[in-house]
Amino acid sequence: MESEDDMHDANDAESGDDDFYSGMDSDGDYDYDYGTADYEFMGNEIDDSDDIIDSRGQKSYTILKEEDIRQRQEDDIMRISTVLSVSREVACLLLRRYNWSVNNVHEEWFAHEERVRLAVGLLEKPVVQSSNAKEVACGICFENYPLDKISAAACGHSFCNTCWQAYVSTSINDGPGCLTLRCPDPSCYAAVGQEMIARLASDENKDKYYRYLLRSYIEDNRKTKWCPAPGCDHAVEYVVGSGSYDVTCSCSYSFCWNCTEEAHRPVDCETVAKWILKNSAESENMNWILANSKPCPKCKRPIEKNQGCMHMTCTPPCKFEFCWLCLGVWSEHGERTGGFYACNRYEAAKQEGVYDEAERRREMAKNSLERYTHYYERWATNQSSRQKALADLHLMQTVHLEKLSEIQCQPESQLKFIIEAWLQIVECRRVLKWTYAYGYYLPEHEHTRRQFFEYLQGEAEAGLERLHQCAEKELQNYLQAEGPSKDFNDFRTKLAGLTSVTRNYFENLVRALENGLSDVDSQGSCSKTSSSKNVTASSKGKGGGKGKGSSKTGGSSRNLDDSGNWACDQCTYSNVKSATACQMCQNRR
Repeated sequence: MESEDDMHDANDAESGDDDFYSGMDSDGDYDYDYGTADYEFMGNEIDDSDDIIDSRGQKSYTILKEEDIRQRQEDDIMRISTVLSVSREVACLLLRRYNWSVNNVHEEWFAHEERVRLAVGLLEKPVVQSSNAKEVACGICFENYPLDKISAAACGHSFCNTCWQAYVSTSINDGPGCLTLRCPDPSCYAAVGQEMIARLASDENKDKYYRYLLRSYIEDNRKTKWCPAPGCDHAVEYVVGSGSYDVTCSCSYSFCWNCTEEAHRPVDCETVAKWILKNSAESENMNWILANSKPCPKCKRPIEKNQGCMHMTCTPPCKFEFCWLCLGVWSEHGERTGGFYACNRYEAAKQEGVYDEAERRREMAKNSLERYTHYYERWATNQSSRQKALADLHLMQTVHLEKLSEIQCQPESQLKFIIEAWLQIVECRRVLKWTYAYGYYLPEHEHTRRQFFEYLQGEAEAGLERLHQCAEKELQNYLQAEGPSKDFNDFRTKLAGLTSVTRNYFENLVRALENGLSDVDSQGSCSKTSSSKNVTASSKGKGGGKGKGSSKTGGSSRNLDDSGNWACDQCTYSNVKSATACQMCQNRR
């Protein structure tokens, strides 16, 4: 197997599974080191890089435009009509019944044709024979009408066109149930198909009906779903069982195909549902009330203390005056009880254990609220940063890229590395946002796993900030330049390198979190190797290690590759041998 030092070149965008953390030292503390190979995200097999390339190049879903959906729907209808030798209208009714599955229609029709006809409402012959009379009574309004003002479904039950129009219009306005419309006669199950709709419905109602029919092709099919983005009319066909549920519509909106929430890797759908419910539930309001208010001893309404004095007066009509600390009547307080800003009654009662339970509950509520606030604020901050990055990306694509091309005298095709950087920033902000929901639900008693997660999260945040700052602030120097800059190619190398390093790190982070941080067990050791670093050091001293040394006392020489370049400990960028500081993140060698 090749040395890990050969994998640290940041310009190799697909270098894949770098080592991003190491084990614990002999004292039991974490020794985080990019250069060591004690613990790895995915086993760090060199062949894994090919898998990463393949996974990036392949999609497990197809974006369907409205015209694509109509064409597919029409193809399925014609296929059923041809194979079963039925009309287009009947084929459409059959497909609707069996959720637009051509195979299911074939199987059921050839196995139990009579049962299918009964279920769908397809009659082989009319129930009521047509009359030769010049006028026929309507079965709804009971008025007599000439034959040209009377209509009937396949069953033969006659109703006037006016009643039919009202019946059809009401059904369409009631919603998609109009797609399974039956004869108005209560005892009849005959289906009313598109032919009657086209002849009797108004233009507006016909548009609604055909819109319902189109939407049913997507909504009744277990392999397709609409893009949930506002105003988007595209659908996504997903290959079930193909892996990640994250899909990106052509409108640029990314969402989870399984739960239709926004894309949320590495967090599973169940955790996302709990997090969203918690953000919108009243439980947090109650926690805030419990943590920051006390009930009036008389009327029990919650009261928030907004001044320094302990003398509280409840709002009218109660107007009860009491002490905030001990909830006792204020008239019994004075200098002998400690004055206005202290209450020795409370302190004495607390020592006796009188307030232990109430204070314990209030303290628990306050801690719970503070913990939730910590994670929610960072979740929301990364969400707002992502929205800002999306706006900056749009501005870059529509305005700045053309301007930069003119200033630097380079074609826009050679500036795509900037767009790739911004796309990576947007994606990383999304991942980082959901790591805070992941951290909130990580069991508090698993201290080693939590400590390890927080380290990985912190490194991811630091790396993303370096990339974001480079793309946002350093780029401004070249946008504001009066002519071509001599160091623009150096900037290109730096930004492309940071993009590659950040992408690889976040890919490994996502895989690690999706695996439940399986590299770390509850005892604080790694499941793959021994947790004792001195054991690792001794084995490497005998020539058994993968790298060229991993102890911190080895200096930067542990990261030298065959050409003499050295990899930065902080961002893994490959620097020339003569450089004393990393050209990417300015970290000293």
